[in-house]
Amino acid sequence: MAGAVASALALAAAPSAIASSASLVANINPVSNSDPSGFTKVGDLFYFSADDGTHGRELWRSDGTAAGTRLVRDINPGGDGSAPSYLTNVHGTLFFRATNGTSGYELWRSNGTAAGTRMVRNQHNGSSYPRDLTKVRRTLFFTAQNDRHGRELWRSDGTNRGTRLVRDIVPGSGSSFPSDLTSVHDTLYFVAENARHGRELWRTGGRPAGTKLVRDIRRGKTGSRPEGLTRVRRYLYFAANDGSHGDELWRSDGTASGTTLVRDINPAGSSHPRNLTHRGQGPVVYFTADDGTRGEELWRSDGSRSHTRLVRDIRPGGSGSRPQQLRQVGGTLFLAADDGSHGEELWRSDGTAAGTRLVRDIAPGGTGSDPQQLTDVAGTLFLAADDGTHGDEPWLSDGTGAGTRLVRDIQPGSASSLPGALTDIAGTLYFSAFEPAHGTELWKAVR
Repeated sequence: MAGAVASALALAAAPSAIASSASLVANINPVSNSDPSGFTKVGDLFYFSADDGTHGRELWRSDGTAAGTRLVRDINPGGDGSAPSYLTNVHGTLFFRATNGTSGYELWRSNGTAAGTRMVRNQHNGSSYPRDLTKVRRTLFFTAQNDRHGRELWRSDGTNRGTRLVRDIVPGSGSSFPSDLTSVHDTLYFVAENARHGRELWRTGGRPAGTKLVRDIRRGKTGSRPEGLTRVRRYLYFAANDGSHGDELWRSDGTASGTTLVRDINPAGSSHPRNLTHRGQGPVVYFTADDGTRGEELWRSDGSRSHTRLVRDIRPGGSGSRPQQLRQVGGTLFLAADDGSHGEELWRSDGTAAGTRLVRDIAPGGTGSDPQQLTDVAGTLFLAADDGTHGDEPWLSDGTGAGTRLVRDIQPGSASSLPGALTDIAGTLYFSAFEPAHGTELWKAVR
């Protein structure tokens, strides 16, 4: 066993052994940085936004090879670019926001060809600025603004006629400012505000009559301000403030009577539940909270008060370990936390105190490697981290110290390649990274 561990550590330390595991896909911008982002899989391809230095930031597609990476359409001709964003796959069609330079920022769709890339609907004199694009079955929901209705909730089937306002929650030119769009089976949950109820939890099936307030959690105009909406089976979990218990954990089955406080974790104030994450197929939600004694730590809940509890006091005392980046990967919950001795490092948890432990002190000492962008790629965790020697680079982990290793030192030495937009595309990690010869370009990595 000792020999196996030593061999694994030697492999992690040997650049020649890991150099082939990450590679440049395409040098999209030969003179500067293409800064690819928004990677979204549709069929056998993935789409993203990039700037080739000639067309500005436009929509691109790739099959993972240099030859198969190309511009889809120069939507806004010239060097300004159409600035595609909010790329979303709805049943094989790519939806996104873009501008053609004359119609402002509107909703577009693409089938991967120039001819099949077109504006869905121009619904504003300037820009409707669609955002929060969310799939519910075969329907796209999003928020947009126009002169008649302000910013409200819309839906689209990809056609002009089939793109319509769901409900004018604040009638007229006022806005309900919908946000936190979250799909639970056939229902879309979201947060919206009006003068009577303030900012509260709403639901819709896509029609005006079925678009309604779930519960006025905090009666009056202030609103409970729900956030962190997270689906766990048929329930929705979120943080809200009812005006009596502070900002605490709630759950809802979509009915007023079934929308209840889970537990008043901090009776003296607010526990501020954040980073809500559903682990696996079970009924448990993980989150961070502050009970007023231990600081911000890792908690879990199955929706009952008795089973809503602290997982482990990672940093004993009142400071808290401040967990973040909670990600479920292959049956294990990973997170970044600071135990007060190692700095912010990579941890794992099985939901018990004994099973919550440091994976590896990637940057030995108290500085911490600052793990970011934890991403599940076919059951393997990929992340960006700085071990204090190689700079901020891509890493992978199987949950063991020996199996946590640098993928490749893309920017050799202590400088950083700054991996960004880490995304699983059909079991391969795609990301952006910088190295001097090519700038910030499209890369991929496999285990």
